[in-house]
Amino acid sequence: MVRPSPTALGVGLLLAVAFGLLPLVGSEYLFDAILTPFLALALAGLGLNILTGYAGQVSLGSAAFMAVGAYAAFNLSLRLPELPFVVDILLAGLVAAAVGLVFGLPSLRLRGFYLAVSTLAAQFFVQWVFNKVGWFSNNSPSGIVTVPPLSVAGLALDGSVGRYLFGLSVVSVVTLVVWRLVDSPTGRALAALRDHETAARVIGLPVLRLKLLAFAVSSFIIGVAGVLWAFAYLRTVEPAGFNLDRSFQILFIVIIGGLASLRGAFLGAALIVVFPLALARLGETLLGGLFDSGVLEMSQRIVLGLLIIAFLIAEPAGLSALLDRLWHRIAGRLTALCSRLCPRSGSNRSV
Repeated sequence: MVRPSPTALGVGLLLAVAFGLLPLVGSEYLFDAILTPFLALALAGLGLNILTGYAGQVSLGSAAFMAVGAYAAFNLSLRLPELPFVVDILLAGLVAAAVGLVFGLPSLRLRGFYLAVSTLAAQFFVQWVFNKVGWFSNNSPSGIVTVPPLSVAGLALDGSVGRYLFGLSVVSVVTLVVWRLVDSPTGRALAALRDHETAARVIGLPVLRLKLLAFAVSSFIIGVAGVLWAFAYLRTVEPAGFNLDRSFQILFIVIIGGLASLRGAFLGAALIVVFPLALARLGETLLGGLFDSGVLEMSQRIVLGLLIIAFLIAEPAGLSALLDRLWHRIAGRLTALCSRLCPRSGSNRSV
């Protein structure tokens, strides 16, 4: 009989709590301000990790692909209302993948910081297009549009719990698909491309095709994350919600969580989402009467930046590596304790 691994048991327990327990005991603030944005950003970090962590291609335009996915889903639901929303999500992801392929073409010639600058152009270009072309926002004067209520197969999911469960379901399915991808020969080929592009070319790997595949898959996932960000979290679509700060936020999630690590995207998103809220509460409690909100917000950003720098110096491999190190240390101590308390039979017999 095959026994499930501790990792599988841990993931199963987390999913049981997330799907079964939290909807019963969680508050509206927990779902709207913490869990739903955490899921959307974790999915975006997962998509960027495919490109940067596994394929070694740098990108600074993640928010642009989130915007493409969000606007594509909005226009599909507006102009083709007969389509199921699940189909809208898949088509929006494909539109984001197509845009990612276009802006991924420079990766065939550029590397490193030059490629990062090239993807940065996607950020400014996409944001400019959505600001200037009124068709994408249904000719809204402000450029801000309210998305239709979230519903799947006739089931309304417009409440806090419904939007959270929808986001959790999408993230769970996409994460499973990504896990199968990185554990496949294609995933190992992407890792070979990251480790040494010239060696990958010498052993016969289709380097150009792998780069474009990485951009397409990454942009697809980030586009789906943009749909969650707009429909499940903000419930509006606006270009300012997908600015350059959002791209750097997703990049920080990947770096802090750990490159080439699926759980690193979730760990990094948890830190990026939860920690600023905790800092804001602490700052209001301790310094709310001394400084105005602008000074407090700037102080929170400074503290967060300093803590990120300190953490990366202490653990460059990210939270995922730190968690592994803690787990091995705890497991070693438990094993040593068990060996003391439960000595093997016959070990005290004389030879």
